[in-house]
Amino acid sequence: MSTFLFAVVSGILFGVFFSLMAIGLNFAFGVMKIVNLAHGDFVMLGAFGAYYALSTFGINPFATMIMEIVVFLVVGVGLYYGIIPRLLRSDDPEMLSLILFFGISQVIEALATLAFGTNPVTLPTNALGQLSFQLFGQAFESSWVISFLVSVVAIGLLYVYLYKTKMGIATRAIMANRDEAAASGIDVNRISAIAFGIALVLAAIAGTLTPFMLGGIYPSVGVNLTITSFSIIVIGSLGNPIGTVVGGLVYGLSLLLMQTYLSSWANMVPYVLLILILLIKPSGLLGKGARNA
Repeated sequence: MSTFLFAVVSGILFGVFFSLMAIGLNFAFGVMKIVNLAHGDFVMLGAFGAYYALSTFGINPFATMIMEIVVFLVVGVGLYYGIIPRLLRSDDPEMLSLILFFGISQVIEALATLAFGTNPVTLPTNALGQLSFQLFGQAFESSWVISFLVSVVAIGLLYVYLYKTKMGIATRAIMANRDEAAASGIDVNRISAIAFGIALVLAAIAGTLTPFMLGGIYPSVGVNLTITSFSIIVIGSLGNPIGTVVGGLVYGLSLLLMQTYLSSWANMVPYVLLILILLIKPSGLLGKGARNA
């Protein structure tokens, strides 16, 4: 029983982290209906930023996280104005976004390989600090608990932004109907640019935590992170950022239970869950809620 409880609690800790990792991808899709296939690569860049800041300059990952928030917000806003309005004016923006961001993903991976090499790197587990945490007689990694808490705060702030601020209400109006939002006087481009910047900021925060939760990082890991993120948002509900939390918890619990009892099959979890959800409930577990957001 203690092994089962350890897997469940660990699954919740990892599930909330996975929710954070995926929620930026879902947020961008909900606002702009584009699929950012480079999402995992931005998570990877955030992870390498944390690694080199600590290993080269001795900068604490939390300080790096703050710097990355600013940098990724600026990059996201600039990237939006540079390419996304043109995408949205096309006949099929979703398909065109798949092609374009796949190309961006390949460019980022190639540049990261040239800059960082191909060998996996990681960070010491105590770099985030020490936090003793025991439950049901089991001790849990302090980095897991701290990453969980940071993820809860980041997701909570996104919720506050969406539901408690005027800009967030405007964002939700765009998510409901972009044309009607524009007709009502909302500056759709400005709100969407900020939303895309926030999506990359969430990826950067998740990236800073990734070495502590997933171990070694390397330039090509971005593809796997994108696949995992996409699986999570489909499980929860495509286009519903808050539904991503449900998807992340389902994924985290499934993964940790598989790693505990059938470890050799654990890598199949995202693909199996994705297929099952698409067959049973294609709109995701909270698909109906996404239409009312």
